[in-house]
Amino acid sequence: MFKRILLATDGSEHSVRSAEHAIQLAKQFNGTIDVVYVVNEETSKHDVLHNGSKYEIERKRKEKVQLALDQLDGTAIDYNVQILHGEPGPSIVEYANKNDVDCVVIGSRGLNNLQTMILGSVSHKVAKRAHCPVLIVK
Repeated sequence: MFKRILLATDGSEHSVRSAEHAIQLAKQFNGTIDVVYVVNEETSKHDVLHNGSKYEIERKRKEKVQLALDQLDGTAIDYNVQILHGEPGPSIVEYANKNDVDCVVIGSRGLNNLQTMILGSVSHKVAKRAHCPVLIVK
């Protein structure tokens, strides 16, 4: 049923809890996990202006997914990591819909509280537009 699971992560507390649920689903259904982190325009600009090299930028982006990877490394679950560029909600939805994902697991709140207050939460946008079930973890 849930053979291919998309785990949206940003290094927040909610995304760490989301990883636990994605792992349980993958174990139960013998599935795989696509770990997705989206770099938005604001983060991208900040990274370029405040880091000396592209390697430093890449390292900092990998740190955002490292907590989820640490959880996955203790399992036998196959996973891959995708770092996408764009607005988080639409980018996650596009990836999920184009890659025949069976379920998206996402935290109810991420690291960007200002965007949540002004534009609505990423999880809400994903739940409205993804063509598959979405598990929102509190």
